[in-house]
Amino acid sequence: MNLHNLPPGSSAYISRLNARDSIRRRLLDMGFTQGTKVTCLYASPAGDPKAYAVFGTVIALRSEEASQIEIFQPHAEEGCLWD
Repeated sequence: MNLHNLPPGSSAYISRLNARDSIRRRLLDMGFTQGTKVTCLYASPAGDPKAYAVFGTVIALRSEEASQIEIFQPHAEEGCLWD
């Protein structure tokens, strides 16, 4: 699953970035690193971009950027190693 598919109000954890070069560096600099919890706060009226909370900061990403971030949602009973 990728970040673009995360519905508003849901949280997940980043498993990896598929971005390359300057986009990868930009995402890493903003805090989109492996194991980071990210929450989709809301989408614009047209659906793109979406706003995400990462480390207490709200960041808007377009679908082309968010689709390069792979995420996972652990089952409630499993928890997460990075939480």
